[in-house]
Amino acid sequence: MTGTPGAEPFDAVDVIRTKRDGHPLEAAQIDWVVDAYTRGAVAEEQMSALAMAILLRGMTRPEVARWTGAMIASGERMDFSGLSRPTSDKHSTGGVGDKITLPLAPLVASFGVAVPQLSGRGLGHTGGTLDKLEAIPGWRASLSNAELMAQLEDVGAVVCAAGAGLAPADKKLYALRDVTGTVESVPLIASSIMSKKIAEGTGALVLDVKVGSGAFMKDLDAARELARTMVDLGTDAGVRTVALLTDMEVPLGRTAGNALEVRESVEVLDGGGPADVVDLTVALAVEMLAGAGRPVPEAEVRAALGDGRAKDVWRRMIAAQGGDPDAPLPRARERREVLADRSGVVTRLDAYAVGIAAWRLGAGRSRREDPVQAGAGVELHAKPGDEITAGQPLLTLHTDTPARFERASAALAGRWSVDDAGSAGPRPLVLDRVG
Repeated sequence: MTGTPGAEPFDAVDVIRTKRDGHPLEAAQIDWVVDAYTRGAVAEEQMSALAMAILLRGMTRPEVARWTGAMIASGERMDFSGLSRPTSDKHSTGGVGDKITLPLAPLVASFGVAVPQLSGRGLGHTGGTLDKLEAIPGWRASLSNAELMAQLEDVGAVVCAAGAGLAPADKKLYALRDVTGTVESVPLIASSIMSKKIAEGTGALVLDVKVGSGAFMKDLDAARELARTMVDLGTDAGVRTVALLTDMEVPLGRTAGNALEVRESVEVLDGGGPADVVDLTVALAVEMLAGAGRPVPEAEVRAALGDGRAKDVWRRMIAAQGGDPDAPLPRARERREVLADRSGVVTRLDAYAVGIAAWRLGAGRSRREDPVQAGAGVELHAKPGDEITAGQPLLTLHTDTPARFERASAALAGRWSVDDAGSAGPRPLVLDRVG
């Protein structure tokens, strides 16, 4: 519907046509359509059409800024100025095996900087931080503003769902993009992320912009465009914002899936875990601490992962939200191994294929109302650069639903390679810095 005839200053179809035909939207059109969609005067199918037009036609810088401002204006703004410590936050544009928030938030908090990490659920082939943490028995994602503030003051780190009052326009649009093929739009990604982060009220923000097959941004130039757009939006709003462009050609770590990734994150907090997860966690923590005005040398940040400081904050953070940090994590009822068909060196393991496989196994959702399986996902036994023997497991697929194995295996077919010799080596983990 478009509201009562004559009661609305614009017509949704006219706004859609404007963008469909490649023209910039006027500021008043943007303000109206975001507000009208939030209150239900613009129908889901109309916003779907507009989102697709934005994906295909793009937006100018002034349009993106105005769209972001309209999303912020749709709800409340938080204020952390009353806390006894500075705030810093991180946001990832989404990747496969990207469990970095889990060790990162308690690591940064262990140095006296509060981390208000308002996170989301699975979007497309990438996992959602809240879905991962909900694999921990008893843990709850929803906190009141009072609970959030109290936990930030006491523990120093919170990972929770954004409240319904924070950028409600984005909450509706985020779910819609997931099921209409419009996730990859740079203006919609930038405004979605930055409207929440600016409304959230954090003092500093570090953006982890993923680049590669497992990311929404497949090439470096597109990722730089997104990073620059978001850094400019944050800086103009008074938030100290920087972005790291990081590699997502192969999955991060050795797991993709909810409980699997929690288990691996705890290994990192115990001083172990995969080197790439540790290195990226440390790099982002260094940036977050510097942005909050509490710079810490990299070696000291790395040490906090091994000496128990970050792990102590993790345990308190999980317990504060009703979780049992000592409880066994769920495991899938069924497993199937994918075996190497020859001996040699793994030269390719496509991150997108692994993400799709994990999704099909039950770790993600096809519709916004779908449940996820806590134990489902993909475990990686070898990554590019590793030697492997014919018949040795390359991957293990985990699910509660054996019927899912076939489609998950199909997603992986032809998406990994084993050769006689390896290449020059993997790409650097951090590809660039913007800001």
